Amino acid sequence: MVKKRKSPLPGPTDQRIDALLALLAENATIVISGAKIAKEIGVRRQTVWQWIETLRAAGVQVKGHPRTGYHIEQMPDVLAPQLLSRRLHGTPFAKRIFHFFKTDSTNSVAMHLAETGEPHGAIVIAEQQTAGRGRSGRSWISDKSAGIYVTILLRPPISPMLAPALTLVAGLAARDAIAEETNLQPDIRWPNDILLNDKKVCGILTEMQAEPDRIHFAVVGIGINVNQQKMHAELAAIGTSLRIETGRVHSRLELLARLLRHLDRYYNQFVAEGAAPILRRFAEVSSYFEGKRVRITTAKETFEGTTAGLESMGILRVKRDDGKTEAVISGTVAEAE
Repeated sequence: MVKKRKSPLPGPTDQRIDALLALLAENATIVISGAKIAKEIGVRRQTVWQWIETLRAAGVQVKGHPRTGYHIEQMPDVLAPQLLSRRLHGTPFAKRIFHFFKTDSTNSVAMHLAETGEPHGAIVIAEQQTAGRGRSGRSWISDKSAGIYVTILLRPPISPMLAPALTLVAGLAARDAIAEETNLQPDIRWPNDILLNDKKVCGILTEMQAEPDRIHFAVVGIGINVNQQKMHAELAAIGTSLRIETGRVHSRLELLARLLRHLDRYYNQFVAEGAAPILRRFAEVSSYFEGKRVRITTAKETFEGTTAGLESMGILRVKRDDGKTEAVISGTVAEAE
């Protein structure tokens, strides 16, 4: 029997806030009357100002004009579900989008949704996480509205033995989206780190619920540092952002749409053809695929060696300095000095 989690709090963004955001964003240069806003989002005219104040509290700059209405002073970089959904037409990710201005962890929310029957393709987005996490229990710092913090719920018809390839699928999608957005060539460090200039710009955490012969669901969390102007002191030596690397601000909405469209393409290819094309693509874009001197840290030991490709299920092979070749099922991979 599946043990259900308690509902995460606070709840997702009200659909009326989403509708208000979309309305103002699509008419950014126009003053919109309170009457029109009330009609579009389904509230009384007398309460429109309360919803405007809710937006302002979330950081959206809305200017009020006496007797005429409201307009956005600056186009907000908010990952509003309506605006995102229109960019995902034809994918399973366009239908069920859960947006939070703040939550603990998008993976935790997605796990709860999966356990209560939410279908394949649902996505959870947060402008800010208070308890974002990465692999091996590490935390993921989630600055407010500076990065992309998204989790995708998948119900793949595959054996659990192939589950490691799901992380590679997500990594390739994130890598391609970042490459298109920046015109740079990101590297992938097995299994889940996207690098720019040898610094981490994106991480992926895949969690699942499965039986020996089938996967009930998998949730794939993706965090991308987008518009951070500087990294926290403890991350400055190992982390970076798209803005730091390119010197310009990037649209999180457009980048997320790119990411999800690429994920749809790679996921469909993986389900239809197996892991082989995913591994071939990984070999094309990752310097860690083969011939890279690395230091591997597992729960039991730390050793150095040279990468020797991936096994058919997406597991890294490393030729140890003692001559043995070992399959690294889990662990931390770092370039050896």
